[in-house]
Amino acid sequence: MTGQPRIPDVPARPSLDGLEDKWVRRWDADGVYRFDRDRPRDEVYAIDTPPPTVSGSLHVGHVFSYTHTDTIARYQRMRGRAVFYPMGWDDNGLPTERRVQNHFGVRCEPSLPYEPDFEPPAEPDPRRPIPVSRRNFIELCERLTAIDERVFEEVWRRVGLSVDWSLLYTTIGDRARAASQRAFLRNLARGEAYRAEAPTLWDVTFRTAVAQAELEDRDHPGEFHRLRFHGGDRPVYVETTRPELLPACVALVAHPDDERYRELFGGTVRTPVFGVEVPVVAHRLADPGKGSGIAMICTFGDVTDVTWWRELDLPTRAIIGWDGRLAADPPAGVPAAPYARLAGRTVAAARQEIVAMLRESGDLDGEPRRVVRPVKFYERGTRPLEIVTTRQWYLRNGGRDAALRERLLARGRELNWHPPHMRVRYENWVEGLAGDWLVSRQRFFGVPVPVWYPLDGDGEPVPGEVITPPEDALPVDPSAQAPPGYTEDQRGKPGGFAGDPDVMDTWATSSLTPQIAGGWEDDPELFARVFPYDLRPQAHEIIRTWLFSTVVRAHLEHDSLPWTDTALSGWILDPDRKKMSKSKGNVVTPLGLLEQHGSDAVRYWAASGRLGTDTAFDTGQIKVGRRLAIKILNASRFVLGLGEPGAHAVSEPLDLAMLAALADVVEDATAAFEDHDYTRALECTERFFWEFCDDYLELVKARAYGDGAAARSARAALRTALSVLLRLFAPILPFVTEEVWSWWRDGSVHRAAWPVAAELPGGGDPSVLAATAAALRQVRKAKSEAKASMRADVARAVVRGAAASAIAVADLAAAGRIADLTVEDGTSPLTVDVALAPAP
Repeated sequence: MTGQPRIPDVPARPSLDGLEDKWVRRWDADGVYRFDRDRPRDEVYAIDTPPPTVSGSLHVGHVFSYTHTDTIARYQRMRGRAVFYPMGWDDNGLPTERRVQNHFGVRCEPSLPYEPDFEPPAEPDPRRPIPVSRRNFIELCERLTAIDERVFEEVWRRVGLSVDWSLLYTTIGDRARAASQRAFLRNLARGEAYRAEAPTLWDVTFRTAVAQAELEDRDHPGEFHRLRFHGGDRPVYVETTRPELLPACVALVAHPDDERYRELFGGTVRTPVFGVEVPVVAHRLADPGKGSGIAMICTFGDVTDVTWWRELDLPTRAIIGWDGRLAADPPAGVPAAPYARLAGRTVAAARQEIVAMLRESGDLDGEPRRVVRPVKFYERGTRPLEIVTTRQWYLRNGGRDAALRERLLARGRELNWHPPHMRVRYENWVEGLAGDWLVSRQRFFGVPVPVWYPLDGDGEPVPGEVITPPEDALPVDPSAQAPPGYTEDQRGKPGGFAGDPDVMDTWATSSLTPQIAGGWEDDPELFARVFPYDLRPQAHEIIRTWLFSTVVRAHLEHDSLPWTDTALSGWILDPDRKKMSKSKGNVVTPLGLLEQHGSDAVRYWAASGRLGTDTAFDTGQIKVGRRLAIKILNASRFVLGLGEPGAHAVSEPLDLAMLAALADVVEDATAAFEDHDYTRALECTERFFWEFCDDYLELVKARAYGDGAAARSARAALRTALSVLLRLFAPILPFVTEEVWSWWRDGSVHRAAWPVAAELPGGGDPSVLAATAAALRQVRKAKSEAKASMRADVARAVVRGAAASAIAVADLAAAGRIADLTVEDGTSPLTVDVALAPAP
């Protein structure tokens, strides 16, 4: 229903001020956006909304992308669908822990006992954090996220997101933890999850493993050192930026076709300083053009080392620990005396010391050469990653299984991508996977890995055995609960158990947002109505993380895609065309913008950015949006103040022409929204609206004020157009359209039916409006050039040209104040000769 018209109640001075507070409260009280769970699946439109990370404040980039989703949700609701549009908070993981550490001045120390009455210091000092127990730390995380979540919700409500707030979830809540643990246990039972000891990318600051999807390359300064290895007949020179890894060297490697080193393959050389015999091997990944063409393989300096180590079946000499320092004892086969000078040092300090040792031994050839090269960092970290050997949990994702990789690539081809070219990013990521998904993390505020390990008579874990909880016991915390069949006093004792201390990667939970929000296993009736979802909206840079991981989980658990379509928003750029990010300090927070310009204006700017396209932050565009919203208020006030048209049908050619042109706009805007192109829908609607105000309103104003059938036709056409235009603008400008709708219609415009061309009267010829408006513009131009008022009288005007016969003569004469108007048909472009009346 479009809402029944009634006698208008138009404010004397309509204003945009205060509309957000007024309508947010009204929408909430009336349940305008409440999901109707009784509707069948074919009448439901389900959106897998991104849960923003609650670790600080929202920035304008969030408003940008979430507005895109909201326009689609509002459009689908007006199309008669029951829209499942939940909101979630991503409140676990490293960002939250870091914020809690800085905010309260604490750090987690799991060995400490719980203090029930603990309160953080009144004046926290993040430089000297107070150690607290894991449980106390988690309580502080929960306290701060609850505050942040309230602030986030207030901002989202002010933006006008039409989410159903009764569906709110958090990624650390009981339902999310149970779903995440349930999915993991099922992966484990099917052999898709496994535990292995392997080289692991490691952030020494956070002391946690890092997955491939969380990496980023950054240019980092370093120095190339030319080291002399000792061969049988000649020295062998190796250039490296990591001389401190010399005691971890297990081989030298060169390309099999490199003639310089072919005679060395199969033999050995001795390392400088330590004198350890290491083999010289051949591998296709060695680059003859890099440095001296031969490299040392260390365990482990970078991911290529890992590849060489695995494929060439080399030994392991690990020296870097979880804390980023060199181990206290040397690896097997490495002399203790020289190594003692490096033991316990940080990587940087060890590098300085080994360079001094190389100079002493005469094995440093020349001085180090400065270089800037790409180095792998954790995306949230500040120090280069190391590679350490750890035991971690992995989830199969096609990185080591060609058949699974092909199935996941096929899933990408099943998915509808908006814009279509984004699929290539998905395919490039899947094809470039170097290993399975590392899902365990050595952190505290997250979803615990739901397993225990039985201990043997010596108190050691029984190899290959785990204890798992029943699904009906989830969620569980193995660090605080005993497994089935055990008691807490058996923890850590021979014959007892040990709980897995790790938590899962935050993406291991976020990858299940369709299941969490949809009530998987908890609410089967709801889940059947929403899964697979219709839409996943998100940013394009997390295709590799969130989108891909969600596809993996749905494929493994449900043998389907999690949604049919995905819409990828671009980045927000600062005035220098750089991506806005908190780390760069160039973000703009949205609340001030919303208060200064109004939410509709900010949404207008956001909707002007197409999917997949990076958009510059532009207050000028926001101001254009505010002018549009104000014009909607004023034009609506004028239309509704003209008086009732009665039941009179639209009959005048100019009125029918305007509505025919509007019918074309309706069809264009509908087609655009169906293609997720809210920007094109806005553009065609806005273009028509300004022409409607500048041309049609001026042309019919005099007639609309009059009496008789022609006047009633104008008023009927104006009200019909207003109803349609408000509905076309409603998904993008929800506050001003709801305000005007309330002046003369019952119900909410956001529950009104989306306009269709069939509801507009037929028979009109859009060329009538186009020709008449073109003629009026020429009359105005003549007055402007004569420096006369637009209200100046015209003694005589002659319209000539091919479109002259289409002119609505009476309306043009009235709007132009033309005493004598002549129309002469012809073949030339339309022209108007204007003779102004003498000034009084």
